[in-house]
Amino acid sequence: MTWTKPEHGNTVLIVDDVPENLAVLSDALDEAGHTVLVATDGTSALERLARITPDLILLDAVMPGIDGFETCRRMKGMEASRDVPVVFMTGLTETEHVVRGFEAGGVDYVTKPLRPAEVLARIASHIRHAQLLRQARSSNDAAPAQAEPGAPDLAHYALTPRQLEVLTWIAHGKTNRDIGDILGMSPRTVNKHLEHIYVKLGVETRAAAAALVAGRKMGERARM
Repeated sequence: MTWTKPEHGNTVLIVDDVPENLAVLSDALDEAGHTVLVATDGTSALERLARITPDLILLDAVMPGIDGFETCRRMKGMEASRDVPVVFMTGLTETEHVVRGFEAGGVDYVTKPLRPAEVLARIASHIRHAQLLRQARSSNDAAPAQAEPGAPDLAHYALTPRQLEVLTWIAHGKTNRDIGDILGMSPRTVNKHLEHIYVKLGVETRAAAAALVAGRKMGERARM
């Protein structure tokens, strides 16, 4: 049977071997308007991902057979689920376990006993972030997060890769909040990067920085 993604709402895959957890999360997600898919172990989760691509995966860290960390690593090795955000569910809050989750490819974690309201808030945030990244990559007039093909050569300004990303999005008219959502940082951090960018470019405003980028692009086109 071929699985068809619903036209409305988001799809969340829950991977947990505890029926009570599945029931609580399924009810909360369903009430919030999400389509819920479930798997009770890592192997069945990977099999599901061979046929479907959810918007987010809630993954138990400790399961029989393949644990959550290894399951996540395998998920990130699959083309279809490589960019799907994975949020770990765990009672393991020691630093080493948190680090293992991020190293495996997770974007966040929630601790047990689960608080549905917190889980829903984190899901909404990570799905929105992932959607912004996909829109940015597919947009004809937007640059990828790394560097825009044909972007102006700003190497002699000694911008860091992150500063170049921020500057590229400034040139596309994005606000600090938009850039924070796209690059996964706070608006305050974006502003800090901007302060350093202004110094390096020798400008005082975002409009001047954007104009400098636009001017270099026009100059490059004129030389073609």
